Amino acid sequence: MFNDAPGNAASGQIAIYDPESNMEKRILLLQGHPDTTERHFGHELADAYAAGAGKGGHAVRRIEVAALDFPLLRSEREWEQGLLPPSLREAQQAIKWAEHLVLFFPLWLGDMPAIFKGFLEQVARPGFAFTGEGNNPFLRKGLTGRSARLVVTMGMPALIYRWYFRAHSVKSLERNILGFVGIAPIHETLIGGVGNLSQEDGEAWLVKLEALGRKGA
Repeated sequence: MFNDAPGNAASGQIAIYDPESNMEKRILLLQGHPDTTERHFGHELADAYAAGAGKGGHAVRRIEVAALDFPLLRSEREWEQGLLPPSLREAQQAIKWAEHLVLFFPLWLGDMPAIFKGFLEQVARPGFAFTGEGNNPFLRKGLTGRSARLVVTMGMPALIYRWYFRAHSVKSLERNILGFVGIAPIHETLIGGVGNLSQEDGEAWLVKLEALGRKGA
């Protein structure tokens, strides 16, 4: 399940690269692309970020969400009282371990893919994402002290998504999920026109992601 190569997450779900010395920041990369049959630009972006983070002396862990086996939640009772699927226990531990989370996903029908949303719903359980007393689990946010970056690829120009659509789904994720559990600040990298990117533009984005990884940003 674990692999010590920073640039290539294992097909066995979770990979880890922990430098023995000069560790600057603990970073968790969450790959939200649903397709496990082939590599996409989002996988290359994650590889570039991981490579930069390794060069910057950061500790890096990676989770390929689509490789995990878990059901979708179907009721509030399941979310509050149901048992966490065994495949997600390590994911929760990795989130708790991290100081900085980087979420990679494509924009599908204006939002994150369903499997990635289902993953976030599963791991953001009361008692983990929230702590409290008695019957109220929402008294204190459970994931404060962590920052995040969203790396979102899309077919439309990023400027149109940001200004015409107001980046609605990304803002919802920031406000209603990540911010709700205490993760802040949250930064965005929106990459549009991925279906028509030239090789030069694609490589430029990889350089940018590697630089972000080196800084742990």
